[in-house]
Amino acid sequence: MAKVIVVTSGKGGVGKTTSCASLGSGLALRGHRTVMIDFDVGLRNLDLILGCERRVVYDLVNVIQGEASLQQALIRDKRADELYMLPASQTRDKDALTLEGVQQVIAELSRDFDYILCDSPAGIERGAQLAMYFADEAVLVTNPEVSSVRDTDRIIGLLHAKTLAAKEGRKITEHLLITRYSPERVHQGEMLSLEDVQEILAVPLMGVIPESEAVLTASNKGIPVIHDETCDASQAYRDAVARLLGEERPLRFTEYRKQGLFSRVFKGGR
Repeated sequence: MAKVIVVTSGKGGVGKTTSCASLGSGLALRGHRTVMIDFDVGLRNLDLILGCERRVVYDLVNVIQGEASLQQALIRDKRADELYMLPASQTRDKDALTLEGVQQVIAELSRDFDYILCDSPAGIERGAQLAMYFADEAVLVTNPEVSSVRDTDRIIGLLHAKTLAAKEGRKITEHLLITRYSPERVHQGEMLSLEDVQEILAVPLMGVIPESEAVLTASNKGIPVIHDETCDASQAYRDAVARLLGEERPLRFTEYRKQGLFSRVFKGGR
């Protein structure tokens, strides 16, 4: 039976889909058969991050409405053999998704996959609630800023009240993933510290992804940044995947290091 994980956030633009793509790729690279479902009907982006937008023929809504089979709609990733993606529709309304339809899709996928990652739309509307409804675990993606953290706290409330696990008296396992973290900006008082975010949300920390231009560059190329092993963000995502699998990894890229005179001069001269 597959483990269903929703990747969610309250606020848009925090790197949720980017994170879903890298986490899914990381699980597949570790040998786990993984499928990602894009629940953002009307605004799909997961296919762009994976670089497979030209291969989309059928989507989640087509499958739910019986217009295509799962086998027809699933897209196999070209970089990780164990990774598949079920795209969202760009032309349908979010009301085209039904609880019964989503349940059927997840049940069918559970027979063939180890992990099902549900890439939730931002916010607390119907699409987001359907993405999290059948989840066993949740990855809460947030930036270290007040509005993002506050909105994430609202999502935690939904996980505790509006999911199948909540109705059955079970608790969803929650993981906190902090993205776009800059120790220098924390030091300058421009963003919340790691400790501040943890104190507010009280969710176990799965990873801290450093602020990096490599993330945007990789996304624009249609390549999940976890494949770029030379950058800090890739290494941070690999650490997060390891922790998701129950392994212990030391936390990296969170300490502020004051630049020396030589470093400042050299940087300024480039």
